[in-house]
Amino acid sequence: MPPREVQGQVTHSLPPHKIEIFKSLEGWAERNILTLLKPVEKCWQPADFLPDPASEGFDDQVKELRERAKEIPDDYFVVLVGDMITEEALPTYQTMLNTLDGTRDETGASLSPWAIWTRAWTAEENRHGDLLNKYLYLSGRVDMRQIEKTIQYLIGSGMDPHTENNPYRGFIYTSFQERATFISHGNTARLAKEYGDVKLAQICGNIASDEKRHETAYTKIVEKLFEIDPDGTVLAFADMMKKKITMPAEFIYDGRDENLFDHFSAVAQRIGVYTAKDYADIVEFLVDRWNVKELTGLSAAGREAQDYVCRLAPRIRKLEERAQERAKQAPSIPFSWIFDREVQL
Repeated sequence: MPPREVQGQVTHSLPPHKIEIFKSLEGWAERNILTLLKPVEKCWQPADFLPDPASEGFDDQVKELRERAKEIPDDYFVVLVGDMITEEALPTYQTMLNTLDGTRDETGASLSPWAIWTRAWTAEENRHGDLLNKYLYLSGRVDMRQIEKTIQYLIGSGMDPHTENNPYRGFIYTSFQERATFISHGNTARLAKEYGDVKLAQICGNIASDEKRHETAYTKIVEKLFEIDPDGTVLAFADMMKKKITMPAEFIYDGRDENLFDHFSAVAQRIGVYTAKDYADIVEFLVDRWNVKELTGLSAAGREAQDYVCRLAPRIRKLEERAQERAKQAPSIPFSWIFDREVQL
């Protein structure tokens, strides 16, 4: 499948004088954002949660993992695989952050706080895909070759989050996405526990904990932008909400199913891992987190944007109620990730 054409792409929408804001915030970012990174020596690593290949008990540990995995239904594995593939497309997300004017890593090893954050954030996130990939490989429940092809297709396709090289939009996008992944991994942890796999619950829970810390960092950056430039920030927030937050895996493809993202999302919605209600809740969370309702001194366009984002969550919830009614009649379809076994959408 060739890379998908994205219509109406806009680039470099941030005026040059606003790029200077990010230069002026470097000291603030060093004190307030870099401190949210964990030292490597204090971070968990994938090996902490997986059978130890150097131990004599490795075979028994793998056997136990596979026995636990047998009790987990196929629909859960479809969603866990989709989450893992999303994490494995990390090169795309680092690329995306490095498109942002004023905060990109200009050299690949820049010592600006923004560049240090991007590299260290990427390094922390890299553990997520590594851990889920190895777990799924050992589980014996999934078709790893189909999954690996999907990862290659997805990284090759890239993504277009409609951020326009604009760090206002970029950090609003990452605030939303980190909240979404925190919720999603938290729900896969909850379900794994319900299915009796406490180890898998621990894996997903630790990933969710990282996402929560990253959400704190990105929402803090946007909070600072609201403090410095409330009008420009609320306009960017409304613009991102009008375009809708595209999911990082929107171009997911396994070589067969051209609607794979819709199908994966439908299963995630049905089993309660990530839903339209969650989307509405995130909008509401960010409106409250950034005190958008209390903003004053806005331009006419700013007040209109403020009104739009403050009313958005209830509107999304109404649409979600209708979608739930339609979902009750959804068909079952085969997923190549689980050897073409069928799962209800």
